[in-house]
This record gives sequence, C-alpha cells and structure tokens, in this order.
Amino acid sequence: MRTIILAIWLFLLAVVLLPGHVALAGGKERFPLRIAAEGTYLEDATGKPFLITGDSAWSLIADLPPEDADRYIADRKERGFNTILVSLIEHQFARNAPNNAAGIAPFLTPGDFARPNDPYFAAAEHVLDAALEAGMLVLLAPAYAGANGGPQGWYGKMAAAGPEALRTYGRYVGKRYARYPNIVWVQGGDYDPPDRGLIEALAEGIEEGAPGAMQTVHGSRETASAAYWPDAKWLVLDTVYTYEDTAAAALARYRTGPHQRPFFLIESRYEQEHGVVAAEVRKIAYGALLSGASGQVFGNNPVWHFGGPALYDTPMGWRDALGSKGAESIGHLAELFARLAWWKLKPDEGRFLRNVEGAPSAAAVSSVAGDGTFAVIYIYDAATIDLDPAAMAAPALTMEWYDPSTGALVGSAQGGNVPRLAVPASSNASGDTDWLLIVRAGSE
Repeated sequence: MRTIILAIWLFLLAVVLLPGHVALAGGKERFPLRIAAEGTYLEDATGKPFLITGDSAWSLIADLPPEDADRYIADRKERGFNTILVSLIEHQFARNAPNNAAGIAPFLTPGDFARPNDPYFAAAEHVLDAALEAGMLVLLAPAYAGANGGPQGWYGKMAAAGPEALRTYGRYVGKRYARYPNIVWVQGGDYDPPDRGLIEALAEGIEEGAPGAMQTVHGSRETASAAYWPDAKWLVLDTVYTYEDTAAAALARYRTGPHQRPFFLIESRYEQEHGVVAAEVRKIAYGALLSGASGQVFGNNPVWHFGGPALYDTPMGWRDALGSKGAESIGHLAELFARLAWWKLKPDEGRFLRNVEGAPSAAAVSSVAGDGTFAVIYIYDAATIDLDPAAMAAPALTMEWYDPSTGALVGSAQGGNVPRLAVPASSNASGDTDWLLIVRAGSE
C-alpha cells in the first residue's frame, strides 16, 4: 500500500512540476518548442535543437479512421520524421468532406465558424494524442484557405462568415487544444488572402484561447511569409513555399530576414506529382537545409490526401506509398543530420565551394559551420568540385562521401591543400547523380 501511495504522490508531483506537459513518455518531453537564442532555429524544452523534418498529411484528421491514423503516425516516426502538416478541417480533399471518416461534421450549420460541432473536434484529438505520444510536432491548419481562395479550401466561407465568427472559432480551437504543447498553428493555406483581416482575426482568436501558442503561415506559391506578413504580431515562424529552386528561394529569405525569426520550407513539389522522383526530393530538401532553412516538409502523392480526392493521378494506395524512395531519402537525411551540429550551418555563398564542373546541369549547395569546424555539400550531375580550405578553421581536412539515396558512407579521405575533388562515381547506388560530402576541419 505504501508503494502505491508513493507512486501516486510522485506522479502528482511530476504533474505539478511540469506545467503545460502531459505525462512524459515517447519523446513528449521535448515540447513545447521555443525559438533558440540565435533566432535561426527551434529548440525543444530541454534546449536541444529541433530540425523540422516534416511530412504532408493534410487529410489525416478528416479522412482516416483512428486505426489508420495510428498506422500512419507510427510509420512516419519509425522513418525519422518528427513533424506532420495537417488540416484540422477539410473542405475538399477527404472522402466525406467536410465530415470526418465517421460522418461527423465540423460545424453545427455548414460553414458557420461561430458554431463548431464539439464531437468533430473531440474526434480530432485522437490524432493530436497519437502525435504527442510519438513525440511529433503537428503543424495544424485551422482553416485551409485553398489555392487562389478557390473551392479547394475554406476562404469563400471564411469571407462570408466574417472576422468576428473567425475570431470566435479561433478562440474555440485555441482553448480546446491549448493542452497540446506540440502544436504550431498554420494560417492561410496556399493563399495570400486579399482580406488579411480574416486571417488576423482567426490568428488572434487562437492567441486568446491559447496564449503564447506558436503560429506560422502557408501562403501562395513563390511566397516567403515574411514579405506578405511583415507586421503580423502572431507570426513567429516564417515559411518558404516554392516549386522553383528551393536553394535559391531559401537563400533569398536568409539574406533578407528578419534574421531573428526561423524559417522553414513548408512546401515544394511532391513526390509522384509533376514527375518528381526521389532524386528531386533530395535536391529539394538538401537545397533548403543548406541555404538557411531550419527544416523542411516533404510531400508524397497519395499520402497527403490518403485516398481522398486528388489533384493528380495516384500511382498506388497510400499505405504502399508510405515506403516510397522519397520517404526513405528523407529518413536518411534525418539520420545523418542527427549526427551533425546542423544548427551551426550557414549558407556558404562561395567562400568554401569555389567551382563545380560536370554536366551542363551540374550544381552544388554548400553550407559551412559558423566556427569553420565542418561543412556539408550536396552535389548533383557533377564530376569535380573545387574547394578553398582557407574557409575552414584548420587547413587539414577530413572528408566523407555519402550516398544520399542510401545514407551509406562510400569513401573518406584526409588531406591538406585539396582544392579539387572528384565525385565517387558517375552515379550512386540508386542510379542517380547526387552525392553528399561532409568536410571537417582537422585530421582524425
């Protein structure tokens, strides 16, 4: 009996000493996240840097029953993802939209944001609970606006509802989910709305319901959020959204700032859409991370819509697509970056990587630690690269070549003045032409 009483007392004491946290297990102790003192990345509640390694799961809450949601989250955690991007309510991309898989509607009156339906939002907690148990961040869109404000999303109904109804809705969901420390709210949704007051009202309502909650935005394509929302007080994380060169888009945001606010790649082209295969997935992800982004979100068709209505032909079912080559590549990226002090990296901008030669499409993206202790270079279609050891903290360098399609170390070398390096081979194990080079100052 004394043992039982002591155990109960220790549990209650833990709850008192850990406000804002639920029982600690499965990585939940990492939340809530905060902006690191440097202002360029996130860190967890223990002070450990947190690299956003996300998967687009827009229709997860609306489309999947609990058992399938559990399967999805378990799979993503096992593959190295720590973040999922999800719509709280779905306007088009779910089989029963706007109802969930059980047929429950989000609003008591269709489109009436001032009258949320409690059973719907209670059912959504299953996904939030499962993600928290798995130690995963949820980028949660309270009302996906939709491309160009069209019927894919809620913008038309948001405009009809007006700011006060949206503020009421924001206050409702903010308060309801305030106990989840692993949520970052995502405003907008494929759109920079002409009436910013609608988004402002929703974001301010969430802040009223969950004071201090982190919020970001998913704007129109080819938009950096800091440019469209320069004075939004609720915006604490910036995003980049591009179908073009992610390295160039991220570098542009890195150069223009604001420099005390982290940014991440929230969306680019998805695997199995627009002809994108695993090699392009890697180019997108490494391009963003080595150009100043504090994370990136991957996407796959059909995983993002889980069998609901799609924008493009779906080559397979979502369960089979979980193990795609693109997802494997992101898992290798996550494993590799977990071994690096990635938060020290700053875009190279020609200091260390001087030249790339090879096919006409040959290129590379390079990033060097601020203290010069290591560098990471992602290369594709190249035969040789020229480096300047003077950019590093020591002239003697240790170099390791990795195959980014498998995560395997394929060669290493040490040397002093090594201005030119040849890539390991014309193609990697997957038949692609991309390679990853990690350079460390000093000999081992």
